[in-house]
Amino acid sequence: MGKKHFMLPAEEISLSDVKYEPEVIQAPHIAGFLLKLFVWIMEAPFIGPLVASLLKKQNGMDKLLRNTVIPEPPMFRPEFPPQDREPGVTILEEGGKPEDRVDSALKCLPHYDPASSLSSDSNTFRYWKIRDFAHAYRSGVATPSNVAENIISAIEDFNRKNPTAPMLISFDAEEVRKQAAAATQRFEEGNTLSLLDGIFMAIKDDIDCYPYPSRGGTTWFHEVRTVKKDAVSVSRLRSCGVILIGKANMHELGMGTTGNNPNYGTTRNPYAPERYTGGSSSGPAALVASGLCSATLGTDGGGSIRIPSSLCGVVGLKTTYGRTDMKGSLCDSGTVEIIGPLASTVEDVMLVYAAILGSSPADKIILNPSPPCLPNMASSESANALGSLRLGKYSEWFNDVSSTDISDKCEDVLNLLGKTHGCEAIEIAIPELHEMTTAHVVSIGSESLSSLNPDIEDGKGMILTYDTRINMALFRSFSASDYVAAQCLRRRIMHHFMEIFQKVDIVVTPTTSMTAPIIPTSALKSGETDLHVTGALMRFVVPANLLGLPAISVPIGYDKQGLPIGLQLIGRPWGEASVLRLASAVEELCAESRKKPVSFFDTLKRN
Repeated sequence: MGKKHFMLPAEEISLSDVKYEPEVIQAPHIAGFLLKLFVWIMEAPFIGPLVASLLKKQNGMDKLLRNTVIPEPPMFRPEFPPQDREPGVTILEEGGKPEDRVDSALKCLPHYDPASSLSSDSNTFRYWKIRDFAHAYRSGVATPSNVAENIISAIEDFNRKNPTAPMLISFDAEEVRKQAAAATQRFEEGNTLSLLDGIFMAIKDDIDCYPYPSRGGTTWFHEVRTVKKDAVSVSRLRSCGVILIGKANMHELGMGTTGNNPNYGTTRNPYAPERYTGGSSSGPAALVASGLCSATLGTDGGGSIRIPSSLCGVVGLKTTYGRTDMKGSLCDSGTVEIIGPLASTVEDVMLVYAAILGSSPADKIILNPSPPCLPNMASSESANALGSLRLGKYSEWFNDVSSTDISDKCEDVLNLLGKTHGCEAIEIAIPELHEMTTAHVVSIGSESLSSLNPDIEDGKGMILTYDTRINMALFRSFSASDYVAAQCLRRRIMHHFMEIFQKVDIVVTPTTSMTAPIIPTSALKSGETDLHVTGALMRFVVPANLLGLPAISVPIGYDKQGLPIGLQLIGRPWGEASVLRLASAVEELCAESRKKPVSFFDTLKRN
């Protein structure tokens, strides 16, 4: 008796009365022998469920999910109210050819002279843009085949390093040469397909890219699921002439935020090889940061694009839920995941996004998406559209970081946006952040378990990594009523954010509350579980996944140890154009501070 609690209806909560409560996670950090022992305990009959129940009670999950009356009905996938059209945009033809959308995206970009960029002797570090490669190919400075040989040589040299830290799980040099030769011939004959023709990209290992297998970072998934064709997003890239170099490393099945993978070796951070890249899109972020790819595709169900983008100093876009077609990915049946691009610059993210966008037939009916658009930064309206943006900042949440280096850098950028472009910063409050985290964990955990259960029951669960097995044991403890309660929370929190978006256009936070964590030596062979690190890396990313909102991470500088810091921008539903416009302005303000990674390959000018 006396356990029952009641929540006020969401519309009766006053945002002015919200008080921030720092997150406190009750869970041990375990690696090595103790990790194996903990897995045995979690999977043991009777004992395992008791331990899972204890962990959930210590972290307040049972009280919220089982003892609380939540007045809102469930929202089983993001549902968005109608949105106003964004100003200063170019609408893209969703049903048209990807090549035509890329051409439209190019017309939205500001003036840039790649010829002077390629001939410059400046010592300032910068990444080559897609427009630099395109100009080099067209002017005869380089060919896709030249660049392919540079990339192949760099990857083979990198893979010979000890300890192994592969950025790619699947790689076939001859397949890359074949694609590059075809692209080179198109340039020689003047029959190029798009601006992306001859541009090198890698695909995360949970997205189909024929003829490579999709393992999802496991040792066995390709045995139970055969890849017969490209995922929809990959086929759109291929039609634009993109050269696909292979499948990028990842945290097994996307079940972690560090990128640790004992199966193939843990990808190292190009800025500090003793540190994690972040995950789960570890390989995609490292490949871009190290200069080996202009862009990559990743998936994001809990910050899996934005976290590694922040930790590796690149740009990562999480689109609105349903904006890109998930068909052909291992996570195509969830309600929090998307496929999105990572690149070294915002404009390259825009170009790749233009190629891959397009909702699935089912999502077009169910979600009724607004037409996809891009900010027309070449138009006279662009400055006015940028200056009119209202930026929301929840100061107590914003400042809940492991080092003031992070919050100070982010604050500096906010101030610069106000001084340079006239963007107004508005203080906001976001209720029920802990409830949001719980709803996300239950949603992604239950949906992942549902899709994997047949194989787990068939014995494959025992050959997952130890940290994945711990996650699966926890997910098994969630009941059907827990999942429904989480969806009631999703509707409730969606109401809060739609109220906030009445006052602001974009919510601004650090991307992560810590920079790249050190890789414990004990974690390389068998992995680790460290929910304190997970919580710190995921602190700001969850709203975009649970609610399906667009968000981007943009590099803005470094901490005192020289580790990258990212700024996150969260937009309204279908509001990618505003997010990209502001991200481009942030990038321009921070461009001079960009540093060359320790591990970097110049694939365009390499001798």
